[in-house]
Amino acid sequence: MKRIGIIGGTFDPPHNGHLLIANEVYDALRLDEVWFMPNASPPHKLEKHVTSTHDRVEMLKLAIEGELYFSLCLVELERQGPSYTYDTMLELKEAHPDTSFYFIIGGDMVEYLPKWYRVEGLLALATFVGVTRPGYTLSSPYDIVTLEIPEFSVSSSLIRERFMKGRTTRYLLPEKVQDYIERNGVYGAAASVGNRPQANA
Repeated sequence: MKRIGIIGGTFDPPHNGHLLIANEVYDALRLDEVWFMPNASPPHKLEKHVTSTHDRVEMLKLAIEGELYFSLCLVELERQGPSYTYDTMLELKEAHPDTSFYFIIGGDMVEYLPKWYRVEGLLALATFVGVTRPGYTLSSPYDIVTLEIPEFSVSSSLIRERFMKGRTTRYLLPEKVQDYIERNGVYGAAASVGNRPQANA
């Protein structure tokens, strides 16, 4: 059986924390690959503005470029309406019956699991992997794999706010993603002094 990890989210934008989580789980569980799966309309974020699908997909491509064991999975973007993980995993299991899936979530989502749509059925389709996140526990009534990983206390919302305020985002996200955001004015960004090394006087 092939062993595939899946890390889902809006990736608005993708940052080094996402890459760290994916790599730590890939290594600890000896996975064959990790698929990054952007979603269109996550049910718990229906009231929030999400950056265009095109920009988020392009940023993800740049974030994982050159990583042989990271791939992009666009199955949720190909469906209309809210993205329910149960429907996604059912579709993936039917398409890949010879694969064991490991669905990677942070501590905040571990606490939220009892509220997930059809969670009991979902647990039969994929093994959940909960990773540490500052401020949250990995306690769950369900049988999930838990992993302690190095903490990288950064969020996409923090990065968006910094771009909007012209503050530095250097070392928080891949340089290619940062360049894309600045070139295309995503989040109202322009090149920030704090993102670029200064020449010696």
